[in-house]
Amino acid sequence: MTTGLGIKDVAEQTQISAGTIRMWEQRYGWPTPERTAGGYRRYSEEDVAALRRVVAYRRRGLSLPAALERAREQGTSSDRPSIYAAVWAEDPGVAAHRLRKSSLLAMSRAIEDETLAHAARPVCFGAFQEERFYRAVEHRYRRLAELGDATVVFADFAAVRDVPGEPVEVPIEPDAALGNEWAVIVDAPGYAACLLAWEQPERDRGGAGHDPDRRFEALWTIDPGVVRRASRVATRLAGRADPELGRRLERALEDRPLAAESPAPALTSLTNRMVGYLED
Repeated sequence: MTTGLGIKDVAEQTQISAGTIRMWEQRYGWPTPERTAGGYRRYSEEDVAALRRVVAYRRRGLSLPAALERAREQGTSSDRPSIYAAVWAEDPGVAAHRLRKSSLLAMSRAIEDETLAHAARPVCFGAFQEERFYRAVEHRYRRLAELGDATVVFADFAAVRDVPGEPVEVPIEPDAALGNEWAVIVDAPGYAACLLAWEQPERDRGGAGHDPDRRFEALWTIDPGVVRRASRVATRLAGRADPELGRRLERALEDRPLAAESPAPALTSLTNRMVGYLED
């Protein structure tokens, strides 16, 4: 027996008219609801979350086809979790910018150094797409692991590697949205920062080109609530690969106080460090 939400229920929850949802299905082939024996559409909670994401993308200025494609590409929280989408689509105060990989490297280094200088007991996450990119900066994440309560890195590793006192290496599934993302997340009681970026999949971007000039859609923030949201999505991703690791990270975040709500000194310090690296 097919269960789920009717199209009127979905319309109420998403503020998208039933006629518009039907039109998207006919014209763009999405969403793709199940059907009852009588031919009635039935939608899942994941469909509702994805449709809400389309609305958020449209408010950010994306065209309808781009918004629909992004919602399908990045998936939902229970389908193909995306750290970038969890922040970008749900927080209107965070702006996205097109940046070269060389700029992302400089900004990542600034966040990492600021963490080493000022953060106490951080929980850190890094997403690198490919293992070779992580190995180039592995020494920095080993220092973060020595300093913090937990440090987890994602890349196309062969398997989970969890050694006490070292960064936990978590493999990215071949079809995961995270395979096209960049992330540096620092969640500490006195300091919070994250840099997130999304790159078009290889099949869509026509080849990687000159590596430092690759373009990403990026955002960064030191808002502690937004950083905590990114941390929780990263924790869920880690838990998929290793349930015990996921539970350990959940415990680390459970009673962790948020960083200061008015982080002006941290903003000034981090911005100055970023500018310095960008000018190197």
